[in-house]
Amino acid sequence: MKRSGKFFLSEGKHYVGVFPRLNSNKQNFRMNIRVFAVLILLLTGFTGIVQVNAQVDPKGQTPTTPTSKDGKSSSQVPSDLGNIKVDNMSDAQVQQMMQRMGESGMTESQLEAAAKARGMDALEIQKLKDRTNKLKKKTTDDNVEREAEEDEDAQKARLARGGEIPKSRIFGANLFSSGASPFETNLRMATPKNYVVGPDDELLVDITGDNEASYKPRVSPEGFISLEYVGKIYVAGLTIEEATSKIRSALSGTYPAIRSGRTNIAVNLGNIRSIKVIMTGEVTKPGTYTVPSLASVFNALYAAGGPNNRGSFRNIQVIRGSRVIATVDLYDFLVNGMPADNVRLEDQDIIHVPVYQIRVDVLGEVKRSAIYEIKPEESLADVLRYAGGFSDMAYKSRVKIIQNTDEAQKIVVKQLMDYPNFYPKNGDKVFVDAIFERFENKVDIVGAVGRPGMYEFTSGLTISQLVAQASGLTPDVFGKRGYIIRMNADNTTRVVPFEVSKVMQGGSADLALQKSDIVNINSIFDLRDGYTVSINGEVRKAGTFDFADQMTIEDLVQMAGGFSQAGNPLNIEVARRVQSADLSQKEAQIAQVFHTTVTKDLSLVDTGFVLQPYDVVTVRPVEGFGSLKQVQILGEVLRPGIYTIRNKNERISDIIQRAGGLTAFAYSEGASLKRPATDNPLNVNNEAVEDSLQVLNLKRLNRYSGTDSSGINLNSDLVGIRLDQILSNPKSRYDLILEEGDVIKVPSMLQTVKVSGEVLRPINVVYVPGRPFKYYINSAGGFTSQALKRGAFISHANGSVEGTRKAVFFNNYPGVKPGSEILVPQRPIREKMSAQAWIGIGTGVASLAALIFAILRP
Repeated sequence: MKRSGKFFLSEGKHYVGVFPRLNSNKQNFRMNIRVFAVLILLLTGFTGIVQVNAQVDPKGQTPTTPTSKDGKSSSQVPSDLGNIKVDNMSDAQVQQMMQRMGESGMTESQLEAAAKARGMDALEIQKLKDRTNKLKKKTTDDNVEREAEEDEDAQKARLARGGEIPKSRIFGANLFSSGASPFETNLRMATPKNYVVGPDDELLVDITGDNEASYKPRVSPEGFISLEYVGKIYVAGLTIEEATSKIRSALSGTYPAIRSGRTNIAVNLGNIRSIKVIMTGEVTKPGTYTVPSLASVFNALYAAGGPNNRGSFRNIQVIRGSRVIATVDLYDFLVNGMPADNVRLEDQDIIHVPVYQIRVDVLGEVKRSAIYEIKPEESLADVLRYAGGFSDMAYKSRVKIIQNTDEAQKIVVKQLMDYPNFYPKNGDKVFVDAIFERFENKVDIVGAVGRPGMYEFTSGLTISQLVAQASGLTPDVFGKRGYIIRMNADNTTRVVPFEVSKVMQGGSADLALQKSDIVNINSIFDLRDGYTVSINGEVRKAGTFDFADQMTIEDLVQMAGGFSQAGNPLNIEVARRVQSADLSQKEAQIAQVFHTTVTKDLSLVDTGFVLQPYDVVTVRPVEGFGSLKQVQILGEVLRPGIYTIRNKNERISDIIQRAGGLTAFAYSEGASLKRPATDNPLNVNNEAVEDSLQVLNLKRLNRYSGTDSSGINLNSDLVGIRLDQILSNPKSRYDLILEEGDVIKVPSMLQTVKVSGEVLRPINVVYVPGRPFKYYINSAGGFTSQALKRGAFISHANGSVEGTRKAVFFNNYPGVKPGSEILVPQRPIREKMSAQAWIGIGTGVASLAALIFAILRP
């Protein structure tokens, strides 16, 4: 199909090809163009089809773009953080970085280590931590402030949604919202003399002296108590002191000794009555409350939940008999700890909490950041006193105040001297800034000095004086050069070099320092790679060691734990770098090799050979030294066991002879040899090898034979030997030379053949001499529908393997021997092409045909 000059060949692929029609007098040229275009389209068309197939996976699904674990497309993270300057970053940039750090899921220590690994300076990391902590604190303060301004309805709605009422920033509000009551009525206190007796009070009247008696009268609703021999006495409305006097007067007629003083009377409260008080105004839970008659204003306020977000803490009124008898200021208790106005309540008292008049929010570097209520006559100094004063990091010289006007807000800045004379207004926000995190008089010195670090800058301080304060230079100082990192007026830096040795001599080279200078004096070790030497070969602890001047081979051997048993002190090779090789020459020498000797006991003998940095020492073994090598023979021999190889040319026939030969029941054709693997050619992790038919068959063999689940024995190689031919023709090519760890196994006569793999019934079949391969397959029920017949093979008892060979159109199966195992592998499963793939191919072919037709059409 042709659309706007674009020819669509396959799904998602198009090729641009505009073919203008030529006029009739150019017919031959047009035909050549058509033929050439057809060839090009054939090639591109098949390419398009292949591309369609490549885009469809075996399951028929279109591959998607790789994404990160969280589903977001991965973005490249900068690998170099060395140029980041935290002081130049805005708060928004720092907050964005904080958000990314939070999404990473890493701990603070992991983030710090990652930043260092990407080149970020330690000072910048500390600045970033300080900035993030400040922003977190500011965000928390803003959230708390916003939550504190919620009214009661909003708090109740939040509580109904299952949330918690936020902690209020109003100073004193937490006193009434805490779980434990700080204002619990004390009922075990001595009876106050000004306590007013009322109905339901129980009095304790104790008579002592010449007369002894005790009474517990209760005040009746009419205000009377009744005493024996005396009658009724009216005490309601009297203080406890007045009631005591009246009772004494009434009892003196019955007890004359009272007048003479030989009998005494004591009147106290027993069980006190309950009274009702009314909580009104801006309290959290207004209403009528029943409290003990000893309760005070604080007790009642706590029972009612204290003032709400609109309630005053400074002007709480106690109303008794339609007049205000007291005004309670809770700040006397909250700030000074002295409840001076804690009035004792009486029945039907009214506690009224009015709306606050002036509140000021104090933020920043104060000890107690909160919202404070003040009186009109209180100044900014009083507000700061309520806030506990300035914090340790506060900038005390001035504060900023944001005030609300009729139309907008304005900023007012007040100096320290103005604090007592400035009277805040309602809604003011007082901000106390922090001091700058920088030093007014600091210089730093780092590097090869005794005590590197920060020091006080004074006018006229020089480099040598600073070095003296830092306990002088260390012995490893690099005396040729040092440098100062100095701050310019525009906060950029520049480097001022100096010669350390001349500076320490004084004079004009001893430069004067400036504030914030950083003096760097390097060690010689800072300016070179670490010097090392290496040793390998026949030593106990081969490796790399730090180089030291005048180090000898004996020293290095001693550091490596001495010679091993095979070490030859008379054959030591030292390889040394060539400093200036002429690489323009083909025969250029790139290393020097020295041969030397040392004493076996490493005694102090001056050999005159001193090591240099990066030398490589190799200790050769003693000629002819070797450890004992052993082999094992198992099965049907007269003396099975472990045997030591006597010479390097000892063969299988020799070890059989040393073992006494075979027994009468030995099956020599099934003898096998297992040899320790020196290389693993069948690496199951290698995709190219794993796809081979041999590896596939070996895996299936192990699966059906019940051997190790890994499929292939990677620890040893099974060598197929012919023991019958070895014994009949010793020293022949079949008679292998033995190696360390060889295991020879001679089985007894085997009578079965194992059939496994893709047969209907895997089974062990009795061996019948002369029977062909198909006999044993049929004995196992025959091939399954998934059997790969041409891949069937036999693993003989001696470890050799024979596969099926193709003869024209027929399979030539191998012969069967006793103890063999026949395995029929499974035919590889081929993925069916999905409908989407077929549609893609069909679309490509159709488009190609349409293009060819359009080009060839006259």
